[in-house]
Amino acid sequence: MAERPEDLNLPNAVITRIIKEAVSSSGGAKEGAGGKQVLDRQLCLPPVSSQLPDGVNISKEARSAISRAASVFVLYATSCANNFAMKGKRKTLNASDVLSAMEEMEFQRFVTPLKEALEAYRREQKGKKEASEQKKKDKDKKTDSEEQDKSRDEDNDEDEERLEEEEQNEEEEVDN
Repeated sequence: MAERPEDLNLPNAVITRIIKEAVSSSGGAKEGAGGKQVLDRQLCLPPVSSQLPDGVNISKEARSAISRAASVFVLYATSCANNFAMKGKRKTLNASDVLSAMEEMEFQRFVTPLKEALEAYRREQKGKKEASEQKKKDKDKKTDSEEQDKSRDEDNDEDEERLEEEEQNEEEEVDN
């Protein structure tokens, strides 16, 4: 557990990035194909109709309050998710525990965007894993190919040595 309550706060850099996203003109959502709103993968926010106006400055005190509020929210969500894990007689929290906790905390509005972000994350991880496996297979093929080439080169060297020996033997026989 943390020694001081401040240790539980999110880092200032994270809070600053979240605030910048809230102030930006996208409001956490981006235009996708066909003008459809697409979720910001990092913030996982549904489209926001009210945004902070451009040029708004956030005081250090406000940043600190946002940081504390975010930390309290994370702790509460974790506690609720932990209850679902304990009901399932598990020690590890999983995504379904977090989604259930969000519903229990009456944040149903965020469940669908979270599910979409989770699916996007899983697809991304699957793609990375497949790319890594393909890279490894390609490397193994290259290594096998290099070993075959090396083996052929060695065989060729042996053949050349044998031919040279035979030629020397023939020359010696001719000299005799």
